[in-house]
Amino acid sequence: MMADQAPELILHSGLIVTLDPAQPVANTVAISEGRFTHVGSANEILPLAGQRTRVIDLKGRRVLPGLMDNHIHIIRGGLNYNLELRWDGVRSLADAMGMLKQQVANTPAPQWVRVVGGFTEHQFDEKRLPTIAELNAIAPDTPVFILHLYDRALLNGAALRVVGYTKDTVAPPGGEIVRDTNGNPVGLLLAKPNAGILYATLARGPKLPFDYQVNSTRHFMRELNRLGVTSAIDAGGGFQNYPDDYAVIQQLSDEGQLTIRIAYNLFTQKPKAERDDFLNWTKTSKYQQGDDYFRHNGAGEMLVFSAADFEDFREPRPDMPPQMEGELDAVVRILAQNRWPWRLHATYDETISRALDVFERVNQEIPLAGIHWFFDHAETISDQSIDRVAALGGGIAIQHRMAYQGEYFVERYGPGAAQATPPIAKMLERGLKVSAGTDATRVASYNPWVALAWLITGKTVGGLSLYPRHNCLDRETALRMWTENGTWFSNEEGKKGRIVVGQLADIMVPDRDIFSCPESDIADTVAVLTIVGGKIVYGAQEFARYDDTPPPPAMPDWSPVRTFGGFGAWARIDSDVPDTQVAKIACGCTHRCSIHGHNHVAAWNARAPALDLKSFWGALGCACWAF
Repeated sequence: MMADQAPELILHSGLIVTLDPAQPVANTVAISEGRFTHVGSANEILPLAGQRTRVIDLKGRRVLPGLMDNHIHIIRGGLNYNLELRWDGVRSLADAMGMLKQQVANTPAPQWVRVVGGFTEHQFDEKRLPTIAELNAIAPDTPVFILHLYDRALLNGAALRVVGYTKDTVAPPGGEIVRDTNGNPVGLLLAKPNAGILYATLARGPKLPFDYQVNSTRHFMRELNRLGVTSAIDAGGGFQNYPDDYAVIQQLSDEGQLTIRIAYNLFTQKPKAERDDFLNWTKTSKYQQGDDYFRHNGAGEMLVFSAADFEDFREPRPDMPPQMEGELDAVVRILAQNRWPWRLHATYDETISRALDVFERVNQEIPLAGIHWFFDHAETISDQSIDRVAALGGGIAIQHRMAYQGEYFVERYGPGAAQATPPIAKMLERGLKVSAGTDATRVASYNPWVALAWLITGKTVGGLSLYPRHNCLDRETALRMWTENGTWFSNEEGKKGRIVVGQLADIMVPDRDIFSCPESDIADTVAVLTIVGGKIVYGAQEFARYDDTPPPPAMPDWSPVRTFGGFGAWARIDSDVPDTQVAKIACGCTHRCSIHGHNHVAAWNARAPALDLKSFWGALGCACWAF
């Protein structure tokens, strides 16, 4: 080959899972201009290298297509990531409260300490949430807000004072302010079942300035890259208005700084004005506008507020109001006429069947064939509704919300009802378009490996077995749910999702062989190498030296990200650790810290008196560590 035709990047000596039926396994790939140019053997591809070709020895590691999250609130999550203390993956309440105490000490007035979703009380050894008294003891003066799933928020006394809730404050419809015998708020807000009171209260907290939001979004993408995520469909979200709240992600796109491919859906923000929203957007926006890194993906997951059946399994199933069909019909007609795909949040079959009545009626006048519309969640969808979705050419995007709320579902409906919530295997058997995601960041965690473990084992993060084996997936099928299956939902079939010549060169190398490791280890998987469009966006362990562009330190300097990092970063210090023990990076970065982008190795003398966690972290320079 001519020198200027040589590949830009060659990865060799790996165990590459292509998901291509014609060539299921390879050991070497070549990449140029963001796409795979060769997939095969080292003998075939290594001789193509030129002087400028970057050649990386995979050392026999398993290689997978990059993971795609079919439903994540990445744009909203990015704006707030640096503000939030994440309890994702923390396995004891004692550790979680230790983190909270540390962050309270770090956080200056008038800022809040926020724990905003991504965890459940069932993941803790103690199987409970903190009490308000415990929060007040740790933080008498710093506002603390803790969001637990969609069901409740805990506020300490300082937070109640800042938000101004008193005995005279009236709760909005669908929400409750829990009070003492004198009528004073105690610091517990409940969704009954509408989460609006939780979100409205959170929205009263301080926000980051624009340049800090840019930094925060880069760190959130970095955290997803650390877990092997290369693509995401953003499902919009409450208090996320278009185009104002998309300015940060648009700037990063314009500057070529996106390390996750994002397809975004437009989510209505105005009850009783949804039709006007979509009339305006279909006139001012074009479906699929953008590029392979940032592009428009249609409407939803909120189309009309009257169709929103929040999945708070602690509460009875909500009945949708009688005006649902009329309001939904008006919006769906606009979308169908403009050939915009849509997604609709729907937890219960009762909601799904009523929505299908609308879709079928519209289809009689405006054929839906070719429009990639789908339901989100669908935990209790019936066999009949599955068949109706298939007949209309729709799909279902499932997420691992039951991994976080399964215990509550079983408590209300019984273990028998939980055995197929959702009926994933049956959906696939009937040929339905199905893919997987997380619904992060305010409900389940953004960690794809927790979601994959749920698909494979049928267990909650608290260890409860929900599903019989026939509703669990084998490992390859679960991987396809997170890779090639997701492309239908962003209308990118054949463009990505496999390691095939001509497709976008998105790859992740896990730190373990997910096809042979114990099922119990799957949820702890992280990436050691992540590539998006042929660019290395994350490297750890033996691949750390290839990681050229880590983000700058998290802003502000008191950000929880600087201290705790991402998923599962917390670890307890064991007093029996030998004097010679060396602290290593817990997030998989034995040589390079994923947060700061430079090397950290620190000796720890476990018997040294008066050396507290803060002092140790200060010496280490990063809290992403474990023994």
